[in-house]
Amino acid sequence: MLTYRLLPSPSSKLLPPLIRTLSTSQTRTISASSNPKTVLVSPEEKSRGHLTNQNLELANRALHHDGLVVLENAISHEKLDFLNEKMVDDAKKLQARGEDSPYNYNKGNIQQDPQLTKRYFDKEIFLNPLATQVTSSVLGPRPRLSFISGNSALPPSPGVQQTAQPTHSDADFAHPSSPFALVVNIPLVTMTPENGSTEIWLGTHKYGQEAQEGEHGERASGRIREEWLSERRRVRAPARPVVRKGSVVVRDLRVWHSGQPNWTREVRVMLAMIHFAGWYRNPMEVNFSEELRGELERWGRDLVIQGRYAPEKEAEEKYLEGKFGNAYDFDQRDRLDVVF
Repeated sequence: MLTYRLLPSPSSKLLPPLIRTLSTSQTRTISASSNPKTVLVSPEEKSRGHLTNQNLELANRALHHDGLVVLENAISHEKLDFLNEKMVDDAKKLQARGEDSPYNYNKGNIQQDPQLTKRYFDKEIFLNPLATQVTSSVLGPRPRLSFISGNSALPPSPGVQQTAQPTHSDADFAHPSSPFALVVNIPLVTMTPENGSTEIWLGTHKYGQEAQEGEHGERASGRIREEWLSERRRVRAPARPVVRKGSVVVRDLRVWHSGQPNWTREVRVMLAMIHFAGWYRNPMEVNFSEELRGELERWGRDLVIQGRYAPEKEAEEKYLEGKFGNAYDFDQRDRLDVVF
């Protein structure tokens, strides 16, 4: 049995609260870490596609407290390997476009859509039931899936400077202060600081546009102001965690983060799906092959899948026409005229 209990802070507001971890085998006290909490998925949980109530509680509380949680051992490696081979090849094609590539902030990081056809679609990856169980526990039943894409950190290449993205939030618009969107990230290989593990600032999902600069829709929108970064760093420093292959990372859309350079020789692909709360009126749609319609209706019953369908040949020809990240609109229609 595993529970987390928040204890009072021993000193000033700059010190994070202590977290006491209690288990049947040991008791230890730690201070709030810059690294994310990890739920170790058992083979039984993975097989039945359902976390125990204790692990679900841990994931839920981590998301409310930190804005991020890692579900380790959630996806079969062979399925990731098959998709990774295809997406690495596609990433090189996008990189070759140069200025016309869908790069995010700098040319070392590109927005990359997977080919959502029958050959490359796997429900364990794109409709992972453990991820949906976690997002539903925070957002409410049947979240809306209206975005599937990916971020690829490219290895060094001639004429391209390897730099980090500015620290930013993907919620670069006026948004609710309650959870409304969770990003489901799936790295296709183990992510490390060497191959571009995303830098994360846990606990920053509690801040809004007041911390940002750059207009919504610009390539470099949602940047966090330097004075906010300096202040937050004194409270809780950022981290570039190692995320093991087979993991699912669930992140609040509002969390500050920064894509980092890839210093290895291999492309690092990380998928990104967004689950929006059922009440949140985002109109985006995902492009699927018509051949997937039945499978999506059968396996996506715990999600509202906002999709448009095209013949498989058309889907194969157009899937690499996606935009850069900040060109997508994660805002909602018919916003309430209230502020709180």
